Amino acid sequence: MTTLAPRVRTETAAVSNPWITLAAIAGGQFLAVLSTTVISVALPTMTRDLHVGATAAEWIVNAYVLVFASLLMLGGGLGDRYGRKGMFLSGLVTFAVGALIAGIAPSIPILLAGRVIQGIGPALLVPSSLAIIRATFTDEKQRATAIGLWSTSSGLALAVGPVVGGVIVNGPGWRWVQLMNVPLAALFCVAAAIAVPRVPRTPARARFDWQGAALTTIAVASLAFGLIEAQHYGWTSGWMLGAFVLAAVALAGFVGWERRHGDPLVDITLFRHPSFVVANVAGMVAFFSFVGLVVYLSAYFQQLQGHSAIRAGFDVCAIGIAFACAAPISGRLVGRFGARPPMVAGLTLGGLAVLGLLTLQRDTGLGSIWWLLALGGFGIGLCLTPMTATAVAAVEHHYAGMASSVHNAMRQLGQVLGVAVLGALAYSGPALGIGGLHHAFLVAGCSLLVMAVVALVALRGDHSPARASS
Repeated sequence: MTTLAPRVRTETAAVSNPWITLAAIAGGQFLAVLSTTVISVALPTMTRDLHVGATAAEWIVNAYVLVFASLLMLGGGLGDRYGRKGMFLSGLVTFAVGALIAGIAPSIPILLAGRVIQGIGPALLVPSSLAIIRATFTDEKQRATAIGLWSTSSGLALAVGPVVGGVIVNGPGWRWVQLMNVPLAALFCVAAAIAVPRVPRTPARARFDWQGAALTTIAVASLAFGLIEAQHYGWTSGWMLGAFVLAAVALAGFVGWERRHGDPLVDITLFRHPSFVVANVAGMVAFFSFVGLVVYLSAYFQQLQGHSAIRAGFDVCAIGIAFACAAPISGRLVGRFGARPPMVAGLTLGGLAVLGLLTLQRDTGLGSIWWLLALGGFGIGLCLTPMTATAVAAVEHHYAGMASSVHNAMRQLGQVLGVAVLGALAYSGPALGIGGLHHAFLVAGCSLLVMAVVALVALRGDHSPARASS
């Protein structure tokens, strides 16, 4: 059995202006998350120009998400072992190369190959970004604020994706949904090369855990594939049952292997800490509901009310604006009061707002529900920072990449679950319907409220990140 105790070397990085470092890190994070939603609006034009069907169109989105989620554990381990700054920069470069290939692709196979390469990028840079933030901000209150701003970049990217995609498709064309990433990634790469410090690597006690990396990749990829394709093949089809069984077997093998490895990719003893477990499950639930709220409300305004892609994006922008306002506030609240109060309050507000959307009808005007959208975005924005801060504070500095990769993998898994499960409910009929939307909102809202109760009980007496020792 491995333990976290032997490695107690403090890991910090002195920089002249840590907020410039944060801006470069948050910029890379924004691009990585934006690519999960910005392309959805461009799909009809892309499929028409490339002469492909609906299944291929789905995989233009899913190929990126699947690779992103599957390789996060590997990316975190590589960053811990070989350097966080180098891995962050490598992730940005890989992301840009994939975006370039996808943007100039003459056919769907090349486009999908580009999306796969693009998905490798955030798997490398996202875990390293949180580890860099933890090492850069030595003051606990400043660190909580920094994590709040980092979370803002993620949520804002999800919320504004449909708007940005609609504007680009109606302007320079769908290829620039991908090509715009190339100069932006280059800009953030230069900024990170200058402003991001070199964070000391974790001392190696054994060779890199490639077996653990393979097992966790198989487990997450199989589960994500099953969730994505369940609507197409059926939840009880042989393909889906096989995917879920493979995921379970790989996960069991991963746990058994990590318990015996001298330098594991993920130290299983982390999951003995209730705060770490609650923070990760809460992150999954929050993204499960948040992504469903953005994606299927966008679909509601387009498919049931006949709005254009751009207008639908602006219809749901109250979610992103409120989220962007809440996340920095949440960081300051965590620094002052600890993680539990804003986490519970955010989950509760988000759950009540989503349940309020059960009043939605086919002809409901935006004026009647905008405040519910804003309340939902504010609630999710309020709870994401304490979740992230709690997950990262549960481990020593040198394990920040490990904790970050686990937490981000859970958030990505929540995103996949949100699209798959809530989509199955929303489209339970032959097309998107009010009844299906009500079922999706009921599940999402209740999930948030149940998680609020769990956090309220499980985190009682737990040390806040603001006061936890480093």
